[in-house]
Amino acid sequence: MPDILFFELEPWEREWLETRPELVGAGFYEEPLAPGSPHLDPQAGVVSVFIRSRVNQAVLDRLPALRFVVTRSTGYDHIDLAACRARGIAVSNVPRYGEHTVAEHTFGLILALSRKIHHAYVRTSRLDFSLGSLRGFDLRGKILGVVGTGNIGVRVIQIARGFGMRVLAFDVRPQSLLAEVLEFQYVPLEQLLEQADVVTLHVPLLPQTTHLIDRAALTRMKRGALLINTARGALVDTGALIEALDAGHLGGTGLDVLEGEEMIMEERQVLAEGTPMEKLRTVLQDYNLLRRENVIVTPHIAWYSQEAQERILATTVENIHAFQSGRPVNVVSG
Repeated sequence: MPDILFFELEPWEREWLETRPELVGAGFYEEPLAPGSPHLDPQAGVVSVFIRSRVNQAVLDRLPALRFVVTRSTGYDHIDLAACRARGIAVSNVPRYGEHTVAEHTFGLILALSRKIHHAYVRTSRLDFSLGSLRGFDLRGKILGVVGTGNIGVRVIQIARGFGMRVLAFDVRPQSLLAEVLEFQYVPLEQLLEQADVVTLHVPLLPQTTHLIDRAALTRMKRGALLINTARGALVDTGALIEALDAGHLGGTGLDVLEGEEMIMEERQVLAEGTPMEKLRTVLQDYNLLRRENVIVTPHIAWYSQEAQERILATTVENIHAFQSGRPVNVVSG
């Protein structure tokens, strides 16, 4: 039986991993990890997952020999770290693979909204070449508010400076030297929201960041400003976002992630008996967003480039090798 199990693999990823001699005999599966998975070998010591898998107590109960979880993502909110810690299970992530990839997608969303590219495409595909309602605005001279100055946030700032934007940033751990070199300014979150023409989120989903952008935060934002989220859906209160759009206070939003997006991806979960009403409400709100002209939603693809995926796989293999050698790296718990 395989000692290492991989879940949520695309066919090409499986082919890539199968060429690695250190992974001979591993189990490779396309479906997400779930408590009812038939591939949960109780002898498995290592499990690799992606963001649609849920490594919770129910899963851990079926894996008594598990000692290491390696997620092929930077975020790890899909893993119950406390439960893993209680079992002595180490958890590693892939901290750097897509800062350029996600940052570029972030600006793709910003440009699509600021220059109304998506509207222009739909209109001209219908042979309508009129200009009405397609007037956009320049990014040069505008203020970009970057919430979170980790690897991705810093790359976003670099791109913004290339566009001639002024950058305000917020982070719980400001880096003054970085701000001096890249010529941006750290300010309190409230000030950032009040002054930015575009706000973009690049923080992890934690209890203290859940609904970081709530009704109060949206009210603080400059009228007509844009909100971009390529981080985690639950950073934004979806109901409050819809209210801000309905009121015309928010100029538009570009979302690569949605609150409760896992429910949309797995329709069976939406229809499952016993689904909490609050989750159903969130799904309905997500569908509401999809019908709006000043909203662009992409299906969690900001990270999804060939180069980024190859870096993910390479780092995952390195994480597994380091753990097996007794020198784990990129550890977030354990």
